[in-house]
Formats: sequence, structure tokens, C-alpha cells
Amino acid sequence: MASEWATRARPDTICLFDVDGTLSLARQSATPAMLDQLKRLKEECVIGFVGGSDLAKQVEQIGPDALSLFDFCFSENGLTAFRLGTPLLSQSFIAWLGEDKYKRLVRWVLRYVSELDLPKMRGTFVEFRNGMINVSPIGRNASIAERIEFEAYDKEHKIRETMVAKLKEEFAEYGLTYSIGGQISFDVFPAGWDKTYCLRHLSGEGFKTIHFFGDKTFKGGNDYEIYTHPSVTGHAVRSPDDTMAELKTLFGV
Repeated sequence: MASEWATRARPDTICLFDVDGTLSLARQSATPAMLDQLKRLKEECVIGFVGGSDLAKQVEQIGPDALSLFDFCFSENGLTAFRLGTPLLSQSFIAWLGEDKYKRLVRWVLRYVSELDLPKMRGTFVEFRNGMINVSPIGRNASIAERIEFEAYDKEHKIRETMVAKLKEEFAEYGLTYSIGGQISFDVFPAGWDKTYCLRHLSGEGFKTIHFFGDKTFKGGNDYEIYTHPSVTGHAVRSPDDTMAELKTLFGV
């Protein structure tokens, strides 16, 4: 066990958290109560977050002290990673896929989105990240109210689910995984680069127990793979308040 965790009550235990819907409401800031509870939890065990967004978006939600509050910070499912504020090796989606395949994928996505008839459409329909692309039929520039509206519309009309099914058919030979998360988008990345990717960074740390907390733990959700991983004890939560209640029950913090 690493000496850095020696002062923790349970140095062989780590708690990993999804961000959207788990530590904070989607694309909103974590509450002071949540951050205070995480500080208390850090006295008990090692803590980390893992999400599909890039680090800048995660810091917007968790706060400017994210890299110091958490022992492990996993952006883009761990393709960009930090241990005690120090960056670890990263991976590149574009290098893995290749420019020609990438351009074909993006052209298809933009053509498909252009033919959708949604109540509202905004901007940034494809967001390129280091380890994946994020696709949003309504556009990532949607306001919070518009995100909530689209989420309800999507539940009824299955816009994202249908689009993912068509992508799987069109690009079957690409070896990609499609993961629906948050309110308005889904991630596209190489098979095996889901949230379980972050576990590679923990393999030499000596943790005996890995807890994961997430709200998209259903099959097809972006927490499903890590939630069901045999090395992980998964906890399905419905909201940040639910996360806080679960931590109180498990750790008394």
C-alpha cells in the first residue's frame, strides 16, 4: 500500500465517483455540503472521480481545487489522469482511429444531425476530446432549461438510442463503443476505453476495495461497465443527495 494513504482510516479502500448526476446535477456545480462530505470521506479512504468530460468541464463542476481535493482525477474515462495532482500517461483517440476514419465518422454524424427535426437545436454537435468524441443531437451550447427539455423529449422519442443503433450498424468495423450519459449527448470511443479504463491506473496501488458511485448504471449508460466490473463494488445513485446519503450509510461521514 502506498505510503501516501497511510494516515487514512481505510488506506486499502478507494471510492470513485461519476460527476454528472452523482457529485453534482448535470453541468452544475457541486454543493458546499457535497464538497465538505468528500473532505471528511478523504480522512477515511482514498477518493477519485471518473467522467467522460475533459478536465476543464470537471473543474467547473467540482471546483478549482478538484486536483487537490481528489487523490485521483480521471478525465475522459481515465485517458487523461492525475495522481495527487501529477499527470499520468494519456491516450489519443485520433491517433488510434486515424484521420481518414475519423473524418468519415464525423461527416456521417453531422449529416444525420442535420436531418433531425428536434424542438430546438443549438451548437457544437460534435466535440472532439483527447480520448473520444462527444455527440449531442441538440448541441452542447444548450442552456440548462433546454437540456432538461431535451432529456424529457429524448426519453419519449429515443433520439440518442436510435442514433447510436445506426452508428453501430454503419461503423461496425471500427471497434467503437457508444455510451449514453448526461442529459443531451453520448460518447464514442474505442472498445475498452469506457470508465473501466481508469482501473489500469489503480492496478499497482494495492487497493483491496474499489467502490464506484454512478447514476447511469443501466446497460448502455456510461457507468454500466465499471459498475458491473468484477473488481468493483458498484453503487447506483439517483442524484447527488442520494450519493451523500449512501456515503453516510457506508462510512458514517
